[in-house]
Amino acid sequence: MEPLEFLKKTEPFSFLPAEALISTAQQLQKVIYDKEIVIYQQEITKMKGVDLIVAGEYESFIYDNLHNMRLVENHREGFCFGGQSILLNRNRALRTVIAKEGTIVYFLPRKNFKALCQTFDQFFQFFTIDFGRRMMNEEFANFFKHPASFAESNVGADQLYSKKIIDIERRDIVSCSHDTPIYLAAAQMAQAKVSCIFVKNEQEEITGFLTDITIRDNVVAKQIAANGPVSLVMDNQIVSISVQAYVYEALLMMFRTKTRYLLTEENGSYVGFLSRNKLLSEQAQSPLVFIQSVKSATSVTELKQKWQRVPMFVIQLLDRGVNAEIVNQVITTIADTITLKVIESVITELGKPPAKFVFMALGSEGRKEQTLKTDQDNAIIYEDKANEHRELVREYFLTFADIVSERLNRIGFVFCTGGFMAKNPKWTHSLSHWKRNYTAWMEESVPETIINFSTFFDCRFIYGEVSIMNDLHAFLDGELVKPMEKVFFHMANNALQYEPPLTFFRNIRTITRDSKEVFDIKKAMTPIVDLVRIYALRNRIFVVNTGERLKALQEKGVFTETEYQELTQSYYFLMSMRLKSQANQIIHHQSEPDNYIHINNLTTIEEATLKEIFKIIKNFQLGIKVRFTNRLLN
Repeated sequence: MEPLEFLKKTEPFSFLPAEALISTAQQLQKVIYDKEIVIYQQEITKMKGVDLIVAGEYESFIYDNLHNMRLVENHREGFCFGGQSILLNRNRALRTVIAKEGTIVYFLPRKNFKALCQTFDQFFQFFTIDFGRRMMNEEFANFFKHPASFAESNVGADQLYSKKIIDIERRDIVSCSHDTPIYLAAAQMAQAKVSCIFVKNEQEEITGFLTDITIRDNVVAKQIAANGPVSLVMDNQIVSISVQAYVYEALLMMFRTKTRYLLTEENGSYVGFLSRNKLLSEQAQSPLVFIQSVKSATSVTELKQKWQRVPMFVIQLLDRGVNAEIVNQVITTIADTITLKVIESVITELGKPPAKFVFMALGSEGRKEQTLKTDQDNAIIYEDKANEHRELVREYFLTFADIVSERLNRIGFVFCTGGFMAKNPKWTHSLSHWKRNYTAWMEESVPETIINFSTFFDCRFIYGEVSIMNDLHAFLDGELVKPMEKVFFHMANNALQYEPPLTFFRNIRTITRDSKEVFDIKKAMTPIVDLVRIYALRNRIFVVNTGERLKALQEKGVFTETEYQELTQSYYFLMSMRLKSQANQIIHHQSEPDNYIHINNLTTIEEATLKEIFKIIKNFQLGIKVRFTNRLLN
């Protein structure tokens, strides 16, 4: 095909006016590859121009640090390769490319390509917008932030977040029967040189374990006879994890469950165990080691100092290319650990609670999506008691909630301006009262009550009797079977209140704050949280995290794989930008963090990516409008 005719039907050259097309066609050079050959190497080859594939095929990919091919793509007729490398990567090839035998390309020199970009904005934006879409893929973004050659790459960025349990050397399970005398179990531990022995019942099922600490606390300290059976003193919280899980997941699980030992599972069977010390010893500078130090803090002042160090870890993780979803989990685990320390200290001071209860987190904290600008969102549910005990129970928990909230505020989790805190008497009640709350919100179903319902649907167990939380979820599950169209209508209207800041001309709409042009990134993210919550409610999905909800909805067929990827990547790109901005405000500007992003601080890539994300959000909002409000145009 003649160069001019080829350009006329090939984007983005087809955007050019006739005179520019004719001039460009005259500058093209025809290249034919008569054998398969590597023509570009990532971060090594300096691009002399761009290639337009006329016939044949390019295979492109990125090598990781183990020389594995990642993000493989095949490009055929009409594809233009090299533009993003020239414009956005210092003229260095972003990817390694193999030209297949028989491939024919038109080559356009770099100076001519750059001249077109400088002259024709639509032509230029074709490459930046496409690159913005690619940057929503965390793996691609990680390569771009940390460009690597064959010998050097940062896929995974940190072994903690890429290494799996199967890659960790684990100990074989040492076990004894439930009726084994304590002293014989201890001798068995000494002989095997382990600090933990697992206890089995008659069916050979693991039902508990005995550790050095168990023997100290439950035998020696209580002067229990050492010839008694291990079943009398064993710990019975059995926690296990798949060998395919990541190391960071194992550590987070250990911190959340307060266990020091994890059984490892493969194909439904226990194949070994890991100790927390073993995992931590491999992560010398990990933020998860820091969590362990939080657990050993002994005062509110010390907990406040620990929380003040969190921004440093956020920057460390994000700069290493760690996914914002993981960073959220780390922040949440640190915040939960601090909250648990406060709760336990208050219970020690006030005495044993007069009833079983649950202390739960709400809102972003409940969704495990805490940022560095965070306030308290929590509530208490306690079990129903006989009339004569109600006042006593309520008095205890209101006092308890007030002290907990006050201490959390001193540490840095400021009071909620909306009053969604356990210290507010409205949000500390019995289980039956809470059920009436949810019923009233759903039946009344006006904008004000829907806000309450949305906030309290994002509830997560922190401390107490988990069966109370399960009871509440079972109740809600039964209620959600009933017709709920009015609830969904108002929730959908809330989700449509905020429009992504994108103008008709695809520019980012800003507001002026302190003489700077900014946009509110929290508001930009809110539509994703809202629309995913609506679909989760509609499908009676009780996981609370937005990413987990998206995955559950995709598995149910509510979202396609493409929709799932678009929303997930969009949400965590925004979250990463939000966290990094807040951490920088705290560390470098010594200022209180906020949710405003300065438009002038954005790179070309970030701006292009944001525009693509806002476009995706608008499309999903349209789906919500049609599905839940029966509105299309207004």
